[in-house]
Amino acid sequence: MKVSKRATYGIMVAVDLAIHVKEAPIQARTIARRQGIPVRFLEQVLHAMKNAGLVESQRGAQGGYLLTHEPAAMSIADIFEALEGPVFHRSFVGQRTRDRHATKPELLLGDVWEQVQQAERKVLENITIEHLALRLRTIEAQRNPMYHI
Repeated sequence: MKVSKRATYGIMVAVDLAIHVKEAPIQARTIARRQGIPVRFLEQVLHAMKNAGLVESQRGAQGGYLLTHEPAAMSIADIFEALEGPVFHRSFVGQRTRDRHATKPELLLGDVWEQVQQAERKVLENITIEHLALRLRTIEAQRNPMYHI
C-alpha cells in the first residue's frame, strides 16, 4: 500500500487537533509549525477534510479548525478515503474469474489480492485518531523526559 503525503498530513492534522481538543479552534499555521507541514499544502488538506465533514472551521481572530467527531469515532480509513478518494473499492475479481478471457494470473491471484485489500481496510478502520493521539503523547514523553531537581 502506498500512502501519499496528503493522506499522511491529513492523519497528522487530525492527531494534532485531537491532542489539542481542549483548546480553542487551532489555526492552520499553528498546526503547520507543530507538524512540520508547509502551510499552503496544509490549507489544501484542511479544505479537503472540511469538504468531507471531518473538520470544521471557525472564522475570525480566534478562529481555526476543530474535529467534527470525537477522536475515538474517527479512523485512519475515514481520513484516507476523504483525501484520496474511494481507495478501497470493490474489485470485480469474482466477475472476472468467470470471464473466459481472464488470464491465468487473474484467475490464480485475484482472490489473494482481494483478501489483501480487505485486510488493509480492516487495519485502517480499526486504528482511531484517539489511539494515535495517545501513542504520540507517549512518543513525545519519551523524547522529552522531564528532569526534576
